[in-house]
Formats: sequence, structure tokens, C-alpha cells
Amino acid sequence: MTGLRGLLVTGTDTGVGKTRVSSAIVATLVAQGERVGALKPVASGADRVEGHLRWDDTERLIAALGRDVPRDRVTPITFEAPLAPPVAARLAGEPLGFDHVLEATRKAIAWWAGPGQAELLIVEGVGGLLCPIAEGATLADLAVALDYPLLIVARRGLGTINHTILTVEAARSRGLRVAGVVLNGSEPTADPLVEETNPIELSKWLGEVPLLAELPHGSDLTALLGGRPDLNWKGRAAAPRIVSEDARRSIPR
Repeated sequence: MTGLRGLLVTGTDTGVGKTRVSSAIVATLVAQGERVGALKPVASGADRVEGHLRWDDTERLIAALGRDVPRDRVTPITFEAPLAPPVAARLAGEPLGFDHVLEATRKAIAWWAGPGQAELLIVEGVGGLLCPIAEGATLADLAVALDYPLLIVARRGLGTINHTILTVEAARSRGLRVAGVVLNGSEPTADPLVEETNPIELSKWLGEVPLLAELPHGSDLTALLGGRPDLNWKGRAAAPRIVSEDARRSIPR
């Protein structure tokens, strides 16, 4: 594993806006003059465009980088079906083992750590923290192996308190660092009172984990985040700690 600094963006669920937030963070860092990389180790759910498969999350991350990079360095493992990766892999007749995911991810990180590529890396997960990412393994297992701080993206609406606290507890139980929580308007406002009161109530339960931002639906996130130097995405990224394999195996799953 390289000493490349990184931040792993996970979510409380599918569809909470991880790619929207990840892409905006990447674009913000690029605008600040940082040499940043983007990685989504596994993507499932492709569109067919003029006969070719296209993974929207990958394309949005590359667009945020503002430069052309090999797509397999941004997303080394892809599946067409819009399902959890191991399920999509089984349908494709390609059972997906965790060793394969970890090896592909580490190779991509090593590429980004190469001369002139990146000084810090934004990694986007798939689904929520406990989403299966390979046979017998979840995104949390990959997070433990990479040991980057987590940024948790949560919905602004009803149910987010429970989902966010569960995600934070799952991360803490595995010894993961949590850089903070972002509430994202992944859908138009359905209940203004819920969105108004959620941040106050959620902050009471998060303890030392900061609630970093509330991002309105449909807003220009790059402009919004670029105007918030206090968020300091570079500072929230960190290199992996030195953790022995025995210690990693002892972390609860």
C-alpha cells in the first residue's frame, strides 16, 4: 500500500448522492490547484450509448478531474447489471472474490501515486458501507484494508438520523476514522420541517464526528464547496496508518 493521502466517500444508502459529492470535491480540489485523483474501485449499472457501455459515475469523476485519464484507473472493475457487485458478477458468470477487488484497487492506487499523477485521492464506494462488494465481503472490508478516513454522505430527508448513526457505528466498530458527515439533497425537498430539524438532532448523536455541510438539491456543489475553505478537503484526507495484518483481521466485521 502506498502512502498516498486519501478520503473514502461512502453513503448511508444507494442513491444518496455519493458521486455528486465526490465529483464536486474532486473539482473543488482541482480548482484549488491540487493534484488529485479519483477512484471508484467497482461500478455496476451501465448505460448503452451508441452500442458502447458507459458507466455514468466513472464519467462524472473523470469530468471533475478536467483531464483525460484511463477509465480502468478510475474504475478497474465494472459490471453492466445495476445490482450489488457480487450479484452482478454472478449474473455475468464472473464470481467476484475480495482478493481480486483488493488487488485491482491497490494497482489503481499505485498508478495514481506514480510520478505526476496525484498527491491525494478521492475514493468513492458503492452503495452503503455494508453493501456487498465481493463474495463474503462488504465495502467496509475494503475500507479497513485501505484505511482512508470516511466521508459519509446522507440524505437530508426523513430516516437519515437512523441511517447515519448506524453507518457511523459500523465504521467505528471496525476502527475506521470518520472525517465527517455531509447531508445531501439527493431529491427535491418533500418535507421542509424534516430537513430543517434533522441537522440539529443529528448533531446531538454524532459526538465528535462533525456534520460538515448541508447541500441543497440542484445546487452547483463545486461553487458551493469552493466557497467553503473551512471544509478543507485536503486536510481531511490522510495516508493509511500502519496496521499489521493480524490487527486488521481482529477488527470486527
